[in-house]
Amino acid sequence: MHDVTHGEDAPQVDNRLLKRIGIVAIIVAVIVVAWGILSRRHAAHELSTWTQDQSVETVTVVQPTAEPASNSLVLPGNVQALNSAPIYARTNGYVSKWYVDIGMHVKAGQLLATIEAPEVDQQLVAARADLETAKANQNLADTTATRWTTLLKQDAVSKQESDEKQGDLAAKKALTNAAAANVGRLNALTGFTRLVAPFSGVITSRSTQIGQLVTAGSAADQPLFTVSDVSRMRIYVRVPQAYSAEIHPGLHAAMTLPEYPGRSFDAVMTRTAGAVDQQSGSVLVELQAPNPDMALKPGAYAQVHFPITGTSGSVVIPASAVLYRSDGTLVAVAGPGNKVQMHPIKIGRDMGDTLEVTAGLARTDRVIDSPPDAIANGDPVKIAPAGNAKAGANAKQ
Repeated sequence: MHDVTHGEDAPQVDNRLLKRIGIVAIIVAVIVVAWGILSRRHAAHELSTWTQDQSVETVTVVQPTAEPASNSLVLPGNVQALNSAPIYARTNGYVSKWYVDIGMHVKAGQLLATIEAPEVDQQLVAARADLETAKANQNLADTTATRWTTLLKQDAVSKQESDEKQGDLAAKKALTNAAAANVGRLNALTGFTRLVAPFSGVITSRSTQIGQLVTAGSAADQPLFTVSDVSRMRIYVRVPQAYSAEIHPGLHAAMTLPEYPGRSFDAVMTRTAGAVDQQSGSVLVELQAPNPDMALKPGAYAQVHFPITGTSGSVVIPASAVLYRSDGTLVAVAGPGNKVQMHPIKIGRDMGDTLEVTAGLARTDRVIDSPPDAIANGDPVKIAPAGNAKAGANAKQ
C-alpha cells in the first residue's frame, strides 16, 4: 500500500515543478522584452540628444577691448604733386624730336618736344593768300564806294546805287576780318608745334617717340609728357565723420611711408572739403608737406598719424567678427541663454586685423568670432571652452 501511494504523488510533484519553471520563464521573457524596449527608448533618446547637440553651432566668443587712450588716429593717405600737368598735342602732325625724359628737371617755358605739321603749314600759306585776296577786294570796294559817294554829291547817280556800294565795302571788310582771323588761328596752331613746360618741375611720364603721329583733341590719347611740381606735396586723406570735428586746418600730422621705415614726415593740414561723402561716410582733407630731398613721390601710399584719440566709448574687435550684409554691418553676440543677437554697428577705424567700433557694442558683450554666414537672431549656440580658439572651427568642420 505504501509503494502505490508514493507512485501516485510523483506525477503531482513533476507538474508543480513544470508550472514553476514555466512561470519563471514567462517572467524572464517579460523582463527581457521590457529591457529591450527600455534600451531602444534610451538609445533613441541619446540619438535625438546627440543629433540636437550636433545641430547647435559651437562658436568662439571674444570680449571687446577698450581703445587705448594713447593711440593716434592712423589713416591711409594718397600723395600727389603740388601741381601736375599732362601735356597733350594741340595740333595734328608727327613728333620730330623730344628733348627731355622721365626724371629730368625742367624750368617753366623749357622746350620739351617739337612737332612737324605740314598740313597746318600748307593751310597757313593758303590762308595768307586768301587774306591778300580779301584785302585787294576790300581796297577795290573802298575805291568804288568813294567814287560813288562823290558822284552822289553831283547828283550823277542815285542814292540807292551809292548805298549798294557802301554795303559791298562793309561785306568786303567782313571777309577781310574773317581771313585775318583764320590766319591768326593757323599761326597759333603753328605755335603749338613747340611743346613747352608750363611750370618748373620734374618729368614724371613720357609716352612719345620720334615719328609718332599725334592728333589734337583726342581724349583716348595718352599725354605726351607729364610735368609735376614735387617741391611740395599734397596728401589727401578721408577722415571718418566721427573724427571730423577734431580735424582742422593747421593741425600737424606725422606721415610714414613703407619705403622709409623709421622715418617720419611732418605734414600740415591746409583745407577740408567740408562735406561728408555719402558712400564712404568720410570727409576729404588735404595736407601739405615740403619735399626738399624728393623723397616723396606722386601717387605714393602713406599712413597719416593724426594726434587725436579715439571716440569716447569705442571698442576694438577682431575684423573676422564682422558680417557685411545687405541690411548693414553686423556683429553676432551670444546673449542670454546662448541665443544669438545681431547688433548693427558703426566702424570708426580699420586697423587691419582689428576694427574700432564707435557704436553698437559694449565691453561686456560676448562677440562671436568668425560667425557662420547663415547665423541669425535667436539661433542657439554652444560656447567653446576658454583658451580653445580652434573649437569653433573644428565644430564647423
